[in-house]
Amino acid sequence: MADPTPVFDDLRAESDELDLLMAELEPEQWRLPTPAPGWTVAHQIAHLAWTDHSSVLAVTDHDAFAREVEKALAAPGDFVDNGAEEGAAKPPAELLAHWRAGREALQDALRAAPPGARFPWYGPPMAAASMATARLMETWAHGLDVADALGVTPAPTDRLRHIARLGVRTRDFAFGVHGLPAPFEEFRVELTAPSGEVWTYGPEDATDRVSGPALDFCLLVTQRAHRADLALDAEGPDADRWLDIAQAFAGPPGEGRSPKGAAG
Repeated sequence: MADPTPVFDDLRAESDELDLLMAELEPEQWRLPTPAPGWTVAHQIAHLAWTDHSSVLAVTDHDAFAREVEKALAAPGDFVDNGAEEGAAKPPAELLAHWRAGREALQDALRAAPPGARFPWYGPPMAAASMATARLMETWAHGLDVADALGVTPAPTDRLRHIARLGVRTRDFAFGVHGLPAPFEEFRVELTAPSGEVWTYGPEDATDRVSGPALDFCLLVTQRAHRADLALDAEGPDADRWLDIAQAFAGPPGEGRSPKGAAG
């Protein structure tokens, strides 16, 4: 069993980087709109805090988490937005402190988890490393939305390797949520990391292949950029279709982003 410590450490580093940006904001900047319709900077951080809290419950209090799942089932289309709205209504300093406390509690819970343990979630149960990977993905993606609102461009890091691997592993899920049969054969995926290292997945002799910058692949699978604006190459019809529907996050198919320069 692989040591999950590296992904825990990278989750902390990703959160700390976003925290440096948030700590400098004036109260009015928390109300700036982000690319997510109806969500301000405050909504983005509130969503991260809400999900961290849910994750802590999943790891430490299964009964309490089961009650959260019941709430979600009672309002399947609203529970995520409701959590963001509730948190966004807090004063910025209070919301920032809430987010910091929650993510530190999650670090403690994940690091204390017994090896091999799996925890309930809104989808399939997850191991500690998988939960940390999902939290890193969301922190990075929602951090991009915050950065967009503030007009800054974060420098990519090799922490993207966790998101890239998740993007590859969720290939069949992406086909499934679009009502499509998953390809039988594995794809070859070759991604160039920010450091210049090449990350590879799948058999070397695969017919269908995807290649390009790891940053662009991660932007694609988190639906933070449109495929037309990314330098990703696909060989084979199934790989080409995948790049149109890829998503590494749970839930129904996302609407994604419009190409740059598109109307609306």
